[in-house]
Amino acid sequence: MRTGSTTRTATGTKARAAGPARTALPGATAPALVVVAHGSRDPRALSTVRALLGDVRALRPALPVHLGHIELNEPLLPDTLGALGDAGPAVLVPLLLSRGHHVTRDIPEMAGASPARTRVAAPLGPHPLLVDALHARLLEAGWPARVPADGAVVLASAGSRDPQSRAGTARTATHLAARLGVPVLSAYASAAAPTVPEAVRALAARGYRRVAVASCFTAPGRFATQCAAAAPWIVSAPLGTHPAMARLLLHRYDEALRTVGTAARRAVPVP
Repeated sequence: MRTGSTTRTATGTKARAAGPARTALPGATAPALVVVAHGSRDPRALSTVRALLGDVRALRPALPVHLGHIELNEPLLPDTLGALGDAGPAVLVPLLLSRGHHVTRDIPEMAGASPARTRVAAPLGPHPLLVDALHARLLEAGWPARVPADGAVVLASAGSRDPQSRAGTARTATHLAARLGVPVLSAYASAAAPTVPEAVRALAARGYRRVAVASCFTAPGRFATQCAAAAPWIVSAPLGTHPAMARLLLHRYDEALRTVGTAARRAVPVP
Protein backbone atom coordinates (compact mmCIF):
# COMPACT_ATOMS: atom_id res chain seq x y z
CA MET A 1 0.00 0.00 0.00
CA ARG A 2 1.10 3.58 -0.57
CA THR A 3 0.66 6.33 1.97
CA GLY A 4 1.62 9.82 0.85
CA SER A 5 4.88 10.18 -1.04
CA THR A 6 7.30 7.27 -1.05
CA THR A 7 11.04 6.73 -1.07
CA ARG A 8 13.44 3.97 -1.84
CA THR A 9 14.00 1.44 0.87
CA ALA A 10 17.11 0.73 2.86
CA THR A 11 18.97 -2.21 1.38
CA GLY A 12 21.54 -4.67 2.65
CA THR A 13 21.70 -7.79 4.80
CA LYS A 14 18.34 -8.88 6.06
CA ALA A 15 18.09 -8.26 9.79
CA ARG A 16 17.73 -11.22 12.12
CA ALA A 17 15.07 -11.20 14.83
CA ALA A 18 16.77 -10.04 18.01
CA GLY A 19 16.35 -7.65 20.93
CA PRO A 20 17.18 -3.96 21.05
CA ALA A 21 20.77 -4.60 22.18
CA ARG A 22 21.56 -6.36 18.90
CA THR A 23 24.44 -4.95 16.88
CA ALA A 24 25.22 -5.19 13.20
CA LEU A 25 27.01 -8.25 11.88
CA PRO A 26 30.80 -7.94 11.50
CA GLY A 27 31.55 -6.11 8.29
CA ALA A 28 27.96 -4.95 7.85
CA THR A 29 27.00 -1.30 7.90
CA ALA A 30 23.79 -0.76 9.81
CA PRO A 31 21.29 1.66 8.27
CA ALA A 32 21.18 4.91 10.21
CA LEU A 33 18.44 5.48 12.74
CA VAL A 34 16.70 8.84 12.34
CA VAL A 35 14.51 9.64 15.34
CA VAL A 36 11.69 11.93 14.19
CA ALA A 37 10.42 14.19 16.98
CA HIS A 38 7.49 16.54 16.67
CA GLY A 39 9.21 19.66 18.00
CA SER A 40 8.17 22.07 20.73
CA ARG A 41 8.66 25.68 21.79
CA ASP A 42 9.40 24.42 25.30
CA PRO A 43 13.21 24.18 25.60
CA ARG A 44 12.85 21.21 27.95
CA ALA A 45 11.50 19.14 25.08
CA LEU A 46 14.62 19.44 22.95
CA SER A 47 16.94 18.70 25.86
CA THR A 48 14.84 15.66 26.77
CA VAL A 49 14.87 14.30 23.23
CA ARG A 50 18.64 14.78 22.96
CA ALA A 51 19.12 12.91 26.24
CA LEU A 52 16.92 10.08 24.94
CA LEU A 53 19.07 9.82 21.81
CA GLY A 54 22.09 9.58 24.10
CA ASP A 55 20.45 6.58 25.77
CA VAL A 56 19.86 4.96 22.38
CA ARG A 57 23.52 5.46 21.42
CA ALA A 58 24.61 3.95 24.73
CA LEU A 59 22.54 0.83 24.04
CA ARG A 60 23.91 0.42 20.52
CA PRO A 61 27.18 2.35 20.14
CA ALA A 62 27.89 1.25 16.56
CA LEU A 63 24.58 2.53 15.22
CA PRO A 64 24.51 5.97 13.56
CA VAL A 65 21.72 7.90 15.31
CA HIS A 66 20.34 11.21 14.01
CA LEU A 67 17.55 13.59 15.01
CA GLY A 68 15.02 15.36 12.81
CA HIS A 69 11.96 17.43 13.78
CA ILE A 70 8.65 17.79 11.99
CA GLU A 71 8.44 21.44 13.05
CA LEU A 72 9.44 24.09 15.62
CA ASN A 73 12.96 22.79 16.40
CA GLU A 74 16.19 22.28 14.51
CA PRO A 75 17.35 20.16 12.93
CA LEU A 76 14.23 19.79 10.83
CA LEU A 77 13.72 16.37 9.26
CA PRO A 78 14.30 17.55 5.66
CA ASP A 79 17.64 19.06 6.73
CA THR A 80 18.69 15.85 8.49
CA LEU A 81 17.79 13.76 5.46
CA GLY A 82 19.48 16.25 3.15
CA ALA A 83 22.69 15.91 5.15
CA LEU A 84 22.49 12.12 4.85
CA GLY A 85 21.95 12.40 1.09
CA ASP A 86 22.48 9.12 -0.71
CA ALA A 87 25.41 8.12 1.51
CA GLY A 88 23.49 5.18 2.94
CA PRO A 89 20.06 3.88 3.93
CA ALA A 90 18.17 5.10 6.99
CA VAL A 91 15.20 4.03 9.09
CA LEU A 92 12.94 6.83 10.30
CA VAL A 93 11.39 6.05 13.70
CA PRO A 94 8.64 8.49 14.77
CA LEU A 95 9.01 9.63 18.37
CA LEU A 96 5.21 9.66 18.44
CA LEU A 97 2.96 7.54 20.61
CA SER A 98 0.24 6.59 18.13
CA ARG A 99 -0.44 6.54 14.42
CA GLY A 100 -1.87 9.73 12.95
CA HIS A 101 -1.40 12.33 10.23
CA HIS A 102 2.25 12.95 11.06
CA VAL A 103 3.05 9.24 10.69
CA THR A 104 0.87 8.48 7.68
CA ARG A 105 1.43 11.66 5.68
CA ASP A 106 3.92 14.25 6.94
CA ILE A 107 6.92 12.02 7.60
CA PRO A 108 6.60 9.93 4.40
CA GLU A 109 6.18 13.11 2.34
CA MET A 110 9.30 14.69 3.85
CA ALA A 111 11.19 11.46 3.25
CA GLY A 112 9.93 11.26 -0.32
CA ALA A 113 11.24 14.74 -1.09
CA SER A 114 14.77 13.86 0.06
CA PRO A 115 17.55 12.00 -1.76
CA ALA A 116 18.03 9.63 1.19
CA ARG A 117 17.07 5.97 0.93
CA THR A 118 14.62 5.56 3.78
CA ARG A 119 12.00 3.43 5.43
CA VAL A 120 9.45 4.75 7.91
CA ALA A 121 8.92 2.61 11.00
CA ALA A 122 5.79 2.35 13.13
CA PRO A 123 5.17 4.88 15.90
CA LEU A 124 6.07 3.89 19.45
CA GLY A 125 2.59 2.96 20.55
CA PRO A 126 0.72 0.92 21.26
CA HIS A 127 3.33 -1.46 22.69
CA PRO A 128 4.03 -3.22 26.03
CA LEU A 129 7.24 -1.22 26.48
CA LEU A 130 5.20 1.99 26.32
CA VAL A 131 2.93 0.61 29.04
CA ASP A 132 6.05 -0.23 31.09
CA ALA A 133 7.13 3.41 30.93
CA LEU A 134 3.66 4.75 31.75
CA HIS A 135 3.33 2.40 34.72
CA ALA A 136 6.76 3.30 36.05
CA ARG A 137 6.10 7.03 35.79
CA LEU A 138 2.85 6.60 37.74
CA LEU A 139 4.68 4.71 40.50
CA GLU A 140 7.27 7.49 40.64
CA ALA A 141 4.44 10.03 41.01
CA GLY A 142 3.03 8.19 44.03
CA TRP A 143 0.63 5.59 42.66
CA PRO A 144 0.14 3.25 45.63
CA ALA A 145 1.36 -0.34 45.65
CA ARG A 146 -2.04 -1.40 47.01
CA VAL A 147 -4.68 -0.61 44.40
CA PRO A 148 -7.20 1.89 45.82
CA ALA A 149 -10.83 0.82 45.52
CA ASP A 150 -11.77 4.34 44.40
CA GLY A 151 -8.75 4.77 42.11
CA ALA A 152 -8.78 5.37 38.37
CA VAL A 153 -6.49 6.86 35.74
CA VAL A 154 -6.89 9.32 32.90
CA LEU A 155 -4.44 8.62 30.09
CA ALA A 156 -3.66 12.08 28.73
CA SER A 157 -2.27 12.46 25.21
CA ALA A 158 -2.00 15.19 22.61
CA GLY A 159 -5.00 14.17 20.52
CA SER A 160 -5.66 13.87 16.80
CA ARG A 161 -8.57 13.94 14.38
CA ASP A 162 -7.23 10.73 12.84
CA PRO A 163 -9.26 7.74 14.10
CA GLN A 164 -6.15 5.55 13.92
CA SER A 165 -4.51 7.75 16.52
CA ARG A 166 -7.47 7.56 18.89
CA ALA A 167 -7.72 3.79 18.41
CA GLY A 168 -4.04 3.39 19.28
CA THR A 169 -4.41 5.51 22.41
CA ALA A 170 -7.46 3.49 23.44
CA ARG A 171 -5.45 0.27 23.10
CA THR A 172 -2.70 1.72 25.27
CA ALA A 173 -5.32 2.67 27.86
CA THR A 174 -6.71 -0.87 27.82
CA HIS A 175 -3.25 -2.38 28.37
CA LEU A 176 -2.47 0.09 31.17
CA ALA A 177 -5.79 -0.73 32.86
CA ALA A 178 -4.89 -4.42 32.78
CA ARG A 179 -1.52 -3.62 34.34
CA LEU A 180 -2.93 -1.40 37.11
CA GLY A 181 -6.19 -3.20 37.81
CA VAL A 182 -8.23 0.02 37.67
CA PRO A 183 -10.23 1.82 34.97
CA VAL A 184 -8.15 3.91 32.55
CA LEU A 185 -9.92 6.47 30.39
CA SER A 186 -8.28 8.09 27.37
CA ALA A 187 -8.38 11.89 27.17
CA TYR A 188 -6.82 14.51 24.95
CA ALA A 189 -5.28 17.96 25.02
CA SER A 190 -6.69 18.93 21.61
CA ALA A 191 -8.52 17.77 18.48
CA ALA A 192 -10.40 14.93 20.18
CA ALA A 193 -12.75 14.25 23.07
CA PRO A 194 -12.95 13.88 25.97
CA THR A 195 -10.60 16.47 27.40
CA VAL A 196 -8.74 15.64 30.60
CA PRO A 197 -11.14 17.68 32.79
CA GLU A 198 -14.09 15.96 31.12
CA ALA A 199 -12.58 12.53 31.72
CA VAL A 200 -11.87 13.39 35.37
CA ARG A 201 -15.49 14.48 35.86
CA ALA A 202 -16.79 11.34 34.15
CA LEU A 203 -14.78 9.11 36.48
CA ALA A 204 -15.80 11.14 39.52
CA ALA A 205 -19.45 10.72 38.53
CA ARG A 206 -18.88 6.95 38.62
CA GLY A 207 -17.59 7.15 42.19
CA TYR A 208 -13.84 7.30 41.61
CA ARG A 209 -12.37 9.78 44.07
CA ARG A 210 -8.67 9.26 43.47
CA VAL A 211 -8.08 9.95 39.80
CA ALA A 212 -4.48 10.07 38.58
CA VAL A 213 -3.36 11.52 35.26
CA ALA A 214 -0.84 9.47 33.28
CA SER A 215 1.08 11.74 30.92
CA CYS A 216 1.34 10.01 27.56
CA PHE A 217 3.83 12.54 26.21
CA THR A 218 7.42 11.98 25.17
CA ALA A 219 8.68 15.25 26.68
CA PRO A 220 7.56 18.36 28.57
CA GLY A 221 5.62 20.91 26.56
CA ARG A 222 2.43 22.91 26.36
CA PHE A 223 0.06 19.95 26.14
CA ALA A 224 1.77 18.04 28.94
CA THR A 225 1.63 21.11 31.18
CA GLN A 226 -2.02 21.76 30.29
CA CYS A 227 -3.05 18.19 31.13
CA ALA A 228 -1.05 18.12 34.35
CA ALA A 229 -2.86 21.26 35.56
CA ALA A 230 -6.17 19.39 35.33
CA ALA A 231 -5.07 16.52 37.58
CA PRO A 232 -7.13 16.30 40.78
CA TRP A 233 -4.65 13.97 42.49
CA ILE A 234 -1.26 12.70 41.28
CA VAL A 235 0.13 13.23 37.78
CA SER A 236 3.02 11.37 36.22
CA ALA A 237 5.92 13.00 34.41
CA PRO A 238 6.32 12.74 30.63
CA LEU A 239 7.97 9.52 29.51
CA GLY A 240 11.23 11.20 28.48
CA THR A 241 14.32 9.15 29.20
CA HIS A 242 12.68 6.21 30.94
CA PRO A 243 14.80 3.18 29.90
CA ALA A 244 11.87 1.55 28.12
CA MET A 245 11.72 4.45 25.66
CA ALA A 246 15.22 3.90 24.24
CA ARG A 247 14.54 0.18 24.01
CA LEU A 248 11.26 0.87 22.22
CA LEU A 249 12.92 3.15 19.65
CA LEU A 250 15.42 0.40 18.87
CA HIS A 251 12.67 -2.20 18.73
CA ARG A 252 10.82 -0.19 16.09
CA TYR A 253 14.08 0.26 14.17
CA ASP A 254 14.76 -3.49 14.21
CA GLU A 255 11.15 -4.25 13.33
CA ALA A 256 11.42 -2.04 10.25
CA LEU A 257 14.65 -3.74 9.17
CA ARG A 258 13.05 -7.17 9.42
CA THR A 259 10.61 -6.18 6.68
CA VAL A 260 13.36 -5.13 4.26
CA GLY A 261 14.70 -7.65 1.75
CA THR A 262 17.91 -7.40 -0.22
CA ALA A 263 16.13 -6.00 -3.28
CA ALA A 264 15.38 -2.29 -3.36
CA ARG A 265 11.69 -1.46 -3.25
CA ARG A 266 9.59 1.59 -2.62
CA ALA A 267 9.14 2.28 1.09
CA VAL A 268 5.89 2.68 2.97
CA PRO A 269 5.31 3.11 6.71
CA VAL A 270 5.53 -0.19 8.56
CA PRO A 271 2.09 -1.23 9.88
